[in-house]
Amino acid sequence: MANSRNAQIPVVVLAGFLGSGKTTLLNHLLHRSGGSRIGAVVNDFGSIEIDAMAVAGALGDSTVSLGNGCLCCAVDASELDTYLARLAAPAAGIDVIVIEASGLAEPQELVRMVLASEQPEIRYGGLVEVVDAAEFDDTRARHPEIDRHLALADLVVVNKFDRAPDADRVLALVHGLTEGAVLPATYGRVDPEFLFDCRPSEERVGQLSFDDLHDHGEHDPAHLHSGYETLSLTSDAPMDPRALMRFLDARPEGLYRIKGYVDFGAHDPANRYAVHAVGRFLRFLPEPWPSGADRLTQLVLIGTGIDADALAKELDACRGGAEETAGNDEQAMWGVLRYVPGSEDEPGTP
Repeated sequence: MANSRNAQIPVVVLAGFLGSGKTTLLNHLLHRSGGSRIGAVVNDFGSIEIDAMAVAGALGDSTVSLGNGCLCCAVDASELDTYLARLAAPAAGIDVIVIEASGLAEPQELVRMVLASEQPEIRYGGLVEVVDAAEFDDTRARHPEIDRHLALADLVVVNKFDRAPDADRVLALVHGLTEGAVLPATYGRVDPEFLFDCRPSEERVGQLSFDDLHDHGEHDPAHLHSGYETLSLTSDAPMDPRALMRFLDARPEGLYRIKGYVDFGAHDPANRYAVHAVGRFLRFLPEPWPSGADRLTQLVLIGTGIDADALAKELDACRGGAEETAGNDEQAMWGVLRYVPGSEDEPGTP
């Protein structure tokens, strides 16, 4: 079962009120997918948007445009499953699914629908909320429920940051309304690595990716990682699960993404644990060690404004420690297992 879990396609819910820039962000992800194939579920409310039609045209059969109203109220879970099943079919070759919600959709209901899906091929991948920095005060006045939406978000993208005369005030305000990571952006330019693992384009030999079909032009940044810091850790010493969970629970606001594999040694000698974090969203996926593989912990952390040296020391302190008592400490893994899909009382989900 662990292998099938690891093969599941993450489903990211992309939400935000009308005009926040969700479609622009989605189009940016599609253009800069890093070789990954994105299945987009685009939900328009009212008249069909030109940008949404451009998305649908670009991805062809890999995109489903739902024009019959708000996804959370006009499409029930069984209908959504039909679309998710189509995108998750092996023949589609999809690596990640992004549901772009209507500007009037209720994010909590969308997340619940994904969690209630009966498709074993997919798994929930986090909630990303997009806000318009230039219009944030007016949006908040018209839609006071935005405070509740931000409280649910794993990652908040403060878009149109360059257009807000008091951008720093808006950023601080958003920080106070969410426990998730907060990322300023312009023109929806968000590094896709913050949301999902990008596959190298060369893995698609003989098949043109979306990247191959488009000239990004001068409006796309040459290096998306410019301004961001990346910290990598490789350890041949097993990690102490209690210490690692303390580190993850206290991770700083600017740490947007964590991915990789963790070796918990004698606490679970049969499995390594794939870890995936977007903002405050966190999941562990146990899978059997590949035959002949070196038993290593390999992690990549991406963020901005982080103290990479301090984080490296904190991670280093998570190594070993409890290995000799692992057999007598059955509760040590409880903190990790709470973030494994299917466990009871799974945190971080509405």
